[in-house]
Amino acid sequence: MKCYSKMLCFLLGIGLLVSTHAAQEPSKDHAIDVSIPSELQWNDVPSLPPGAKMAVLQGDPMKPGTFTMRMRFPKNWQVPPHTHPVDENVTVLSGTLHIGHGDRFDKSAAKAFSTGTYYSMPANMVHFGYVDEETVIQVHGQGPWGIKYINPADDPRQGKS
Repeated sequence: MKCYSKMLCFLLGIGLLVSTHAAQEPSKDHAIDVSIPSELQWNDVPSLPPGAKMAVLQGDPMKPGTFTMRMRFPKNWQVPPHTHPVDENVTVLSGTLHIGHGDRFDKSAAKAFSTGTYYSMPANMVHFGYVDEETVIQVHGQGPWGIKYINPADDPRQGKS
């Protein structure tokens, strides 16, 4: 298209820019998810050893779909060997998380993941973990989330209805 007037070309350009921008704006039906650390609701996690706390930021980890959650582990906490049915995508937000692989808990075989570390572990990989200091991680993925202990006697839900 050839513009014969600089003003007409300018106005057409502005109109195109505005209509393109309007098409890219999110609809009013969608809200922005914001999680302020001081306002998170931390809850016990019955599927993990006592002391673990969880705050769900997005979605529902127990249902199909995207979820994001934070987990807080107290000083000297540990979790026995287990698997998850979906990929585990983790960012260490504070502290140090030690992760080892295999069906036997062995601190000497664990690797330390310090603040800022990201790792992704495939579904059904056997692993265990522990912390020496309070540690907070963020986990995201596709639900439904779950945990299966290698030794069923390690499951804190055993004997509970």
